[in-house]
Amino acid sequence: MSIIEKTTTPIGSYAPDFELLGIDEQVHHLYCYLQCWRGVGVVFLCNECSYVCSYIDRLKQIQAQFQNQGFTLVGINANYENRYHEQSLKNMKEFAFEKQLNFPYLWDSTQDVAYSFGVRKIPEAFLIDEMGILRYSGAIDDNVYEPEAVKVSYLQNAIAALFAGAEIFPESTEPTGSPLRWRD
Repeated sequence: MSIIEKTTTPIGSYAPDFELLGIDEQVHHLYCYLQCWRGVGVVFLCNECSYVCSYIDRLKQIQAQFQNQGFTLVGINANYENRYHEQSLKNMKEFAFEKQLNFPYLWDSTQDVAYSFGVRKIPEAFLIDEMGILRYSGAIDDNVYEPEAVKVSYLQNAIAALFAGAEIFPESTEPTGSPLRWRD
């Protein structure tokens, strides 16, 4: 078992707080999001992964679908920038502009937030309720490359269940994607 597996935040526990620089040059704090939103979706992304690119439109749709119900999505890039220069804040801004992201995109330059969440793959999604409790973690849905063939929209279903006061099932799934690029 790796150190990352040991630090995974369990469902039902408080999500790790964060204070990260966004592409808007503002500092974003999880605590502030929890003051404003009934649910916060945190999705670890990057700028060049084919898995992430395949999911961007679906993530934008989830944001648009739920934002008027008290939800916000937050993207976080934690890939190691010093070794993978395409992950720089400058390139994150270009990626967000090109993809027309409708949610904040933050930079975890130290990888501390990703480590605290226990991120294994990119993209990997986490749903946090207004009390700061982690309610879902894992895959966005069950079909990375064929949106029209999706049978189970895990993140979308978890958000809907959270807002309905219903049980979230499944509470976690195995994320599909590329391994996070950790610093050595």
